[in-house]
Amino acid sequence: AVSRPATAQEQPEPTFRLGSAVKSTLLDPTTYAPALLGFDATMRDWKSSQPFFANGYVEANARFTTSGRPFDQAISYEDGRTQILKDALSVFEVSLVQNFSSRLVEQSLLKRFPEHSRMVKTIGWIERISVASLLSYHLAGPHYRQWRQNETLAVQFGYR
Repeated sequence: AVSRPATAQEQPEPTFRLGSAVKSTLLDPTTYAPALLGFDATMRDWKSSQPFFANGYVEANARFTTSGRPFDQAISYEDGRTQILKDALSVFEVSLVQNFSSRLVEQSLLKRFPEHSRMVKTIGWIERISVASLLSYHLAGPHYRQWRQNETLAVQFGYR
């Protein structure tokens, strides 16, 4: 018979593996999707608004005006692009923290309920996809709609 050495204090196994959670978070497309879609949609909106600004129209979004008030002169294209990039990075940070937290909870549940690993992983995917989808739709949807409207109006007004 093979015997194991006994120790006075057994070391508990960690409830999660930090490296694994980091790696899976960084490889998960739901970590990046909201920021990328938000950036793309807002940039399309911003680019398609430029012909209107060049023809005397004002910006409704106070975050993109020189005064910080709505319906005022728009900031420069580059300043707008910088603002949009900052927004996308902010969304990425939120998504990164959310997905990392989700991975830690998933690992804890897998340790506690190893016989239900498939269910735990499926619920984790559903949660991450749902949050990423909701966030993406909320951030990008209005800008994609505005972009399409701007494109149509620009053609009607002869700006394109």
